[in-house]
Amino acid sequence: MDTEQMTGASGDIAERGLQYTKDQWDEIISQTEDFVRANPTRSLLYGVAAGFILDRLPIFRILGAFLRLFLMAFKPAVLIYGAMKLYQATKDE
Repeated sequence: MDTEQMTGASGDIAERGLQYTKDQWDEIISQTEDFVRANPTRSLLYGVAAGFILDRLPIFRILGAFLRLFLMAFKPAVLIYGAMKLYQATKDE
């Protein structure tokens, strides 16, 4: 299988995956809208409860921890990516 066929196949898989994700997201939104229209009081209570829980969570600490982890993992990831590209360049020559 040459490079063009592999790129086309992976692009086709990516497009199908993106379309599937969009379809699933649209289905979730549709089901949510139907539930809210059928049960407005319960939906309001769920929204208030979710807001209360989110207000009590230390969101900024959690996001800060994720950001620190991302930044710690970013440098080795860039190093590995560069090494892979260098290996591919030397392999092609």
